[in-house]
Amino acid sequence: MDHHDYGGLHEDLKRTGAAMRRRDVLRLAMGGVGMGALYLFGRADEVRGAEGGGGNCERIPEETAGPFPADGSNGPDVLSRAGVVRTDIRSSFAGLSGVAGGVPLTVNLQLVELQNGCAPAAGLAVYVWHCDAAGLYSLYNRGATDQNYLRGVQASDADGKLSFTTIFPGCYRGRWPHIHFEIFRDLAAAAEAGDKIATSQLAFPEDSCADVYGLEGYDASARTFQRVSLTRDSVFRDGVDRQMAAMTGDAGSGFTAGLTVAV
Repeated sequence: MDHHDYGGLHEDLKRTGAAMRRRDVLRLAMGGVGMGALYLFGRADEVRGAEGGGGNCERIPEETAGPFPADGSNGPDVLSRAGVVRTDIRSSFAGLSGVAGGVPLTVNLQLVELQNGCAPAAGLAVYVWHCDAAGLYSLYNRGATDQNYLRGVQASDADGKLSFTTIFPGCYRGRWPHIHFEIFRDLAAAAEAGDKIATSQLAFPEDSCADVYGLEGYDASARTFQRVSLTRDSVFRDGVDRQMAAMTGDAGSGFTAGLTVAV
């Protein structure tokens, strides 16, 4: 769990900058190792096609950030808090305490750049956020206003990859289960919530949702999930192919969700 003092994402940049430079050198030295690791993301064929200039690389659809982004555009701004750059987003941070419980979920994203032949996009910053198992958004919904969990920022590595450790989100009225994300040119741009190059959402397959919502702690989500569908969802009803996560695992041991994101 990550616990940090106040100071903003700029302080995170100071702490992480040197370490990131060392990691980049190691990645460059390792060369082709990254291609084999693409299989971890569940869409290796799509990425290989993208890098080869094929037709499998299409821009991620632009979507609404919704009413609970906490990026300063609608009330709270977690991007100005120290500690927001982190891999494990289950805990609250920057002086707040609390941990979101639920089925473990690892979210692996592979960023590729359209204007560069769909090659890996290194150094982009991704801010993700989503609701908890009860369908509540930290900082906004009653019962979670004193928390800022399930929010965090990561930068893509030399292979365009980044990963978050979180929980499987709940389901709330009117929306198919999803994770929000915003993409920025770099961590400095994310700190200012500026130079945003994409805003979109990741969707989950129906069978994975049904598996999770049968467990204790997701009772409210189980009832709500029976009344939602992709065809009626306000975001995904126009098509979800480029936003549907490839899933491995199960509700008992946890899931891994992979998505290729072209920008």
